[in-house]
Amino acid sequence: MDISPIDGITLRTVTANGITQRYAECGSGPMVLFCHGWPESWYSWRHQMLAIAAAGYRCVAPDMRGYGGTDAPAEIECYTLLDLVGDMVALVKELGESQTVVVGHDWGAPVAWHCALWRPDVFRAVVGMSVPWSPRGGIDMLSSLRKLGITRFYLQYFQEPGVAEAEFEADVRTSLRRIYYTASGDVTEKGKGFAMIPETGGFFANTIDPQTLPAWLSEADLDWFSGEFGRTGFRGGLNWYRNLTRNWRLSSAWQGQPIGQPSMFIAGSRDGVLKFPASMQQIEAFPRTLPGLRGSHIIDGPGHWVQQERPAEVNRLLLDFLRGL
Repeated sequence: MDISPIDGITLRTVTANGITQRYAECGSGPMVLFCHGWPESWYSWRHQMLAIAAAGYRCVAPDMRGYGGTDAPAEIECYTLLDLVGDMVALVKELGESQTVVVGHDWGAPVAWHCALWRPDVFRAVVGMSVPWSPRGGIDMLSSLRKLGITRFYLQYFQEPGVAEAEFEADVRTSLRRIYYTASGDVTEKGKGFAMIPETGGFFANTIDPQTLPAWLSEADLDWFSGEFGRTGFRGGLNWYRNLTRNWRLSSAWQGQPIGQPSMFIAGSRDGVLKFPASMQQIEAFPRTLPGLRGSHIIDGPGHWVQQERPAEVNRLLLDFLRGL
């Protein structure tokens, strides 16, 4: 058993869906499953786990496939949404539960949304943060970008194995510090970000390395994240992006299928994802695509890391949602 850096949260491992999964756990009661995004870990949910557990819930947050203490298969094709949802289904079963509420942020949000879409018998409710529910469209993301003449979007930059890995792993701590700060609501400099990669200079050319960390990210927090990625590298998480077209192809059977369970969406008002071309259209379509929607909340001020930047507000929304089920 690994030692948790947070009192009250225990780290354990289990074999589920054919891989070893490490997960953090605290509390008892109805289960709530937290799925983190890129480039993060179970630790991203530290504030939520303690607060939700104190209210009478069993909180479980795995390191997702490719991250932290969970296995990272070498093959790119082992990181499809079918694999990732399969990991969550198997984890729930291995932990002796039949149902759970699933909560996801960033890349974990599509995992959570698809958990609810594909296995409504297991996932009785769903919360997505930062990334709106996006039903399968008539064309895959990468082809759509090419049709629009876009060639330097960060999703495209991540496609060639080894390129982004080399840049991020040259100095793991600095890379994470730049990513976390630049995507947060603390940035005041206009035009900074990494959605579009400049022709020269690489991923970090238009990012900021802050002189001091923002209030929501301590040196101890950065220690944990840096230690994890320093040990594992970035390839596992980046392989999720390399399955965008494969995910689109594999999900064709569910085209047009809404998510009927109780659902909620949360994002920060300064989250760059909300500026993506289709994001607001996806949110406006929620009454049709999420007929069980019980709230769509844009919190004023935070950026992409909403559950870490504004934990108290996110925790309140989550508890109100859970108590209403």
